[in-house]
Amino acid sequence: MSSNFFSLFNGYWAFFKRHIVKIGIVFAAMALSALLVFLLIFNTYSKDLPSFEQLHNIEPSLITRVYAKDSTLLKKFYREHRILISYDDIPPHLKNALLAVEDRRFYDHWGVDITGVLRALYVIMFTSDHIQGGSTITQQLARRLFLTPEQTLSRKIKEALTAIKLERNYSKDEIIAMYLNQSPFGSYTYGIQSASRFYFDKDTDELDIKEAATLVGLLKAPNRYNPFRNEERALMRRNIVLSSMVDYGVLAPEAADSIKHELIGVVEKEENAYVGAYFTEMIRRYIEERYGADALYNSGYTVYTTLDYDKQIAGEAILHDLLDTLQMNVEANHPPDDEDYTIPVEITEEGDTLREYKQIQGALVCIDNKTGGILTMVGGRDFSESKFNRAIQAQRQPGSAFKPFVFTTAIDNGFSPTYKLNDSPVVIPIGQDEEWRPHNIDHTFRGAMTLREGLRASRNLIAIKLIMEPRVTPQQTVFYAHQMGIESPLNPVPSLAIGTSEVNLLELTAAYSTFPNGGIRTKPFFITKIIDRYGNIVEERERGYQEEVLSSQTAYIMTHMLQTVVDHGTGIGARIRGFRRPAGGKTGTTDMWTDNWFIGFVPQVTTGCWVGFDDKTKIGERGETGSTTALPVWTEFMKTVLDSVPVQNFRMPAGIVKVDVCHESGLIPNERCPKVIEEVFRFGEEPKLQCPLDHKGEYIPKRQRDLKEKEKRESSRPIRF
Repeated sequence: MSSNFFSLFNGYWAFFKRHIVKIGIVFAAMALSALLVFLLIFNTYSKDLPSFEQLHNIEPSLITRVYAKDSTLLKKFYREHRILISYDDIPPHLKNALLAVEDRRFYDHWGVDITGVLRALYVIMFTSDHIQGGSTITQQLARRLFLTPEQTLSRKIKEALTAIKLERNYSKDEIIAMYLNQSPFGSYTYGIQSASRFYFDKDTDELDIKEAATLVGLLKAPNRYNPFRNEERALMRRNIVLSSMVDYGVLAPEAADSIKHELIGVVEKEENAYVGAYFTEMIRRYIEERYGADALYNSGYTVYTTLDYDKQIAGEAILHDLLDTLQMNVEANHPPDDEDYTIPVEITEEGDTLREYKQIQGALVCIDNKTGGILTMVGGRDFSESKFNRAIQAQRQPGSAFKPFVFTTAIDNGFSPTYKLNDSPVVIPIGQDEEWRPHNIDHTFRGAMTLREGLRASRNLIAIKLIMEPRVTPQQTVFYAHQMGIESPLNPVPSLAIGTSEVNLLELTAAYSTFPNGGIRTKPFFITKIIDRYGNIVEERERGYQEEVLSSQTAYIMTHMLQTVVDHGTGIGARIRGFRRPAGGKTGTTDMWTDNWFIGFVPQVTTGCWVGFDDKTKIGERGETGSTTALPVWTEFMKTVLDSVPVQNFRMPAGIVKVDVCHESGLIPNERCPKVIEEVFRFGEEPKLQCPLDHKGEYIPKRQRDLKEKEKRESSRPIRF
């Protein structure tokens, strides 16, 4: 038998020697043909392959994160929830699981596994099935980065060619990292780090073998094997991965058998409403409008904001608690069929309805006086039910909360807090045949009052008469209000004095901050820094735009007058509720009690609050005012957030003097003046004369008698303009 074998071998060897040239030519022809086919294929599809620049500038979609000022995470914006990691962060057992299941010859091929390709070609050429299998990790990455998921021969060819280009530009380790960073893992998570955090609440480098096998198992069909949706199916897939690891030689059979008996152990997530929802929505709109949606959802920005996390939590809790109380009062005083306080809601497809109570709403804003940074913003009761931000989008009449702008115009144009006007009826023509007869909220008149008293008691007639003074005027008041920060259009008419032009809460609060800021208007802002994925600063600021719009003397006098409102006037509810710090502010209540306001400040911050129904329904059974709804919110919020902040007094600037004056005459008191108060004046404008009043009826100078007689006549009949 041995001799027969050698005889056969010698025969073949002789044949090979005689035809070696022909055989060489055949193999050369086959190689040349293969090369020509490859070149033809490459030339055909090269225009559809990624360019050199595309290969070297692969930027996966990343999360934009929004942080509070203390670096507490507020919100994420993304289309693909992805967090990039490096190859060094991938534990060995995770890489082994991936290779065992997806590409065991990964480190031996150059992007395309010929055996896999031949298998795929056989399937498409000799069966009716779609192309299945044959894709290496590099090919899968190429498809995900640059191609469509369609199952066609042309796409398969492009995939292979792109994989070869990727292997020429990146190392094997880099390709594994890119693959795991790009892959979807279900539930809107992309990338292994995001998946590790979502399913197991840990970083990738902390995953054990069981968890790594679970995540690798998701790659085949993320939604089908999602452990939150179908734990049994996910468990089966995980065990298949473990068996593959055993077969690949990277896991001992005993270890795999032990792990297969364990549950998956995913970490359940609690769905909670996030803090600062209205604020972060404002951030979203800003970034999308300025930089585009792609920058917001894909670019991986890190956004640092002005929001104070603790103040925000306090603001939301305090406002919501008071609104709940008001809502209970409304429902207790109005039956379910009251059409003023309920709305029809369809409950069946046939059109059956029932009536539900309208929800009273509110908003709160807190601003850092020195920087203009928005520390707190609450735009409504529940962002999930209504995205409408009542702090910046709701235009409402401010009522008496607008009066400080009228008084500011007067003070800045030579009036003093002791200047007197008569709280008496007035008739103002508003058309050819129409008249306006304004009234005070209590429908009474109190006679002669100083500007300080008129602001303290929020007397409408005093404000209206003041705005019609030649040195004040509606037009001049509009100018001052706009200079101080009101951006909404204002109608220059006498009724502007009592807040008939609509504004929003943020601009009104920001304008008030001019008073404690010594006349410096600071435009509110909400982003301190935006950083891109490479660490480059996209934008940065430390404070909002600032401009001196009032003299420091005018600002201080107004601050002093607004302190009287809080200490002794319509804002005294703050003192009754235990707020003791130096503070100024003003209530606001619109006609028919539809909008309630309180805007107030301390030296460090200014806070504004609004309460009302979206459709301007009357608040409460008898009508609620700013002092009974908005002021309690303001007070509790300020007491809470300022608890650990040092108490400060308002700084009195140069050019201001404090003088004791007679409460009745506003002049230097004599020994018979029963009530003496301290008043503030610009230097040189303080009273020089002594009070001539006897205050006992024994003697009143003729000039004073004539003045009192005039005031008495004016109080008994309306003034016509």
